[in-house]
Amino acid sequence: MATALITGGTSGIGAEFARQLAAAGYDLVLVARDEARLAAVAERLHSLSGIQVETVAADLSDRADVARVAARLEDASRPIDMLVNNAGFGVRASLTDPDTAVHDSAFEVMCRAILVLGGAAGRSMRGRGGTIINISSLQSFLATGSYGAIKAWVTAYSQGLAVELRGTGVKVTAVLPGWVRTEWHERAGVRRASLPSWMWTEPELVVKVALRDAARGRVVSIPSVRYRVLGWFARHLPMRTIRWISAAISSSRTTEGSEHPVMKAES
Repeated sequence: MATALITGGTSGIGAEFARQLAAAGYDLVLVARDEARLAAVAERLHSLSGIQVETVAADLSDRADVARVAARLEDASRPIDMLVNNAGFGVRASLTDPDTAVHDSAFEVMCRAILVLGGAAGRSMRGRGGTIINISSLQSFLATGSYGAIKAWVTAYSQGLAVELRGTGVKVTAVLPGWVRTEWHERAGVRRASLPSWMWTEPELVVKVALRDAARGRVVSIPSVRYRVLGWFARHLPMRTIRWISAAISSSRTTEGSEHPVMKAES
């Protein structure tokens, strides 16, 4: 039976990956910070689908914890067939803020952890096959501060990893969702009412499309037709226009402080 490891698998898009993969018969390894929540989610998935669920309590901003997860990925006696790098959080801190703690944590969780875990999965899967899915964002095409820049790195990294692993049997897919109806946006300070209803997508659709595109070997997956169209325009509009759109999007967020929001996928 195939096994998938999902970081941030207890909430939001990560939890939906866990649900759909469990329904497809995958055993799971769920990685998150909250041990109690991990145990509750694992019990629920096991009771519903009968699959085996292993849990790993880890904070991906801690390099020692990342190393533990990487070691699990490279454990040849318990092979992982799919890695979903989903853990992350919104970044509201200004790029000119003298305190870079939030940015530092964002780099650790959404850049370095993905680099380390993606590398571990690639080494482990090379030759026997497997799938690596990295959750990026449509904001990687925009100029929305630190978060957009980090997600641009995830998209570029995924394409580079796909090139490096070409011919090894390992598929790599970057998933670029737009606005998804999860608690993540509330934690990141985005007011749903500030965006038109047609811009919101459901996590079920995001994951369904992501898994379908990954199975087909697509390196970049943009869930929903409307976001694929918006993505095309984002890649082809003048940068001056992209900056104007980015400023409008940024203004839709709350302006209450710049404190570190709760991590979307690890809580």
